[in-house]
Amino acid sequence: MQLEGRKVIVVGAGSGIGRGVAIAASEAGAHVVLAGRKRETLEATSELMKGPREVRVLDATVEAEVAAFCEGVGSFDHLVSTVSQGAVGPLSGLGAAAIERAFAAKLWAPLFLVKHAAPRISPEGSFTFFSGFRAWKPAVGTSITSLVNGGLEAFTKAMAVELAPVRLNAISPGVVDSGSFWDRLGAEARERLFADYASKAPARRVGRTEDLAAATLFAMTNPFLTGTVLSVDGGGVLM
Repeated sequence: MQLEGRKVIVVGAGSGIGRGVAIAASEAGAHVVLAGRKRETLEATSELMKGPREVRVLDATVEAEVAAFCEGVGSFDHLVSTVSQGAVGPLSGLGAAAIERAFAAKLWAPLFLVKHAAPRISPEGSFTFFSGFRAWKPAVGTSITSLVNGGLEAFTKAMAVELAPVRLNAISPGVVDSGSFWDRLGAEARERLFADYASKAPARRVGRTEDLAAATLFAMTNPFLTGTVLSVDGGGVLM
């Protein structure tokens, strides 16, 4: 299965991994729907592309917006969501609002997208979601991250059974140098994190957006891949 002439929705296309996936899908000949909360970042992604594309503003954590978005897009072939929101730190110090944002991004958004997009997807189509290696390898301060990523992986497998033959897969990245996602740490802390991960991961480096984009295109185009979690983490779960 190829992407030439297929309609691919990328939710979270304004930056990072989502931007990389959108560009890669466009280069493979797809008609790409760029979706996300900020029009200006989506337009910036669009400027990096040459093929057919459209920009649609969407907050995937709001069901009414997802329903209207899916109605507007119409029929399509593949949907990828990289929507994420961190809630890092000891559970005792996390407020309800931070936890709810993490749940909304990693659980409610995929649920709403599948619920409202499934009636419009082609039978040979696919959904691809992004979880994270903390679902498999928790650490101090990652209880909520581990919880929502593990829940997303379970949901993906369940819906692969429920929606068959439509395929659903999840990609579990490790630490990826995906640009502005890490700005909250500050440059010095970010470099320490990257260096520590690279020194311990068997791949001896952190991930790049193109690593995850390649894995996503594989998940979309392999017709025998469904209900699977692809670990694209440089061996992070082995650390």
